[in-house]
Amino acid sequence: MTSAREFTRRGAFSDGIEGPVCDADGNVYAVAYIDERPRAIGKANPQGEVEYFVSLPEGSMGCGMRAYPKEGALFVADFAGHNVLKIELSTRRVSVHAREPRMNQPNDLAIRSDGMLFASDPNWDDGTGQLWRIDPDGKTTRLETGMGTTNGIELSPDERTLYVNETLERTVWAYDVSEAGEVSGKRLLHRFDDHLLDGMRCDAAGNLYVTRYGRGVIAKLSPDGARLAEFALIGKRCTNLTFGGPDGRDCYVTVADAGAIETFRTDAPGRCWTMWRGVAPS
Repeated sequence: MTSAREFTRRGAFSDGIEGPVCDADGNVYAVAYIDERPRAIGKANPQGEVEYFVSLPEGSMGCGMRAYPKEGALFVADFAGHNVLKIELSTRRVSVHAREPRMNQPNDLAIRSDGMLFASDPNWDDGTGQLWRIDPDGKTTRLETGMGTTNGIELSPDERTLYVNETLERTVWAYDVSEAGEVSGKRLLHRFDDHLLDGMRCDAAGNLYVTRYGRGVIAKLSPDGARLAEFALIGKRCTNLTFGGPDGRDCYVTVADAGAIETFRTDAPGRCWTMWRGVAPS
């Protein structure tokens, strides 16, 4: 089992740390920079040194984030404000990309290369969840309701499969995705026996990396759901992950009980990294 190492210092972020994303220069952004808790986003340079980047609007709390390289922007799931926010990296301007009062608590995001977003939307109080599509113009469409506690969400490298997990139910589901962003063909990809699930990301080879919250490992699943490997972390409460570094093979994991980002190496670059580099996924 491959082990991770510390990337940022412990305590650089609060225990609400979430939603890591990388930019083209190798910087890593994450929610819950220690100065302002969930409203602030911190920025770690490639050496792991962290500084304040930007604050979200009053009343907002960030969770999952995604980069949109074509516009040099970040999208943020604002679970307190029922919004998806947009941050321009060059100006640090924050705006509302989409607002949907019918959302419970928008939790995490997946992004297509044309800017279409998919959002998980759990209701933690009653153990249910919804699934949403947010078009590039900000229009929202509810794709499914009556699910379990929807959380991690990701697209395959060819953007034809959407993966969604349910935290409390320990399940990972796969859907077919049409060009119009409709989902169909829901099927169980994998069910875990213990602990909880949080964020997920794909590598460029199509494998899915799943955070095992409470167990302190990242599980690597094949596109057909077979468990291929596990990566051990230092902390136990891993919340989300992303890929970056010079070759896209550095996996960065936000870890709540450390208030820090940990990292380990993978054998394929991440899908999110290929979007920045314009590299065709293998």
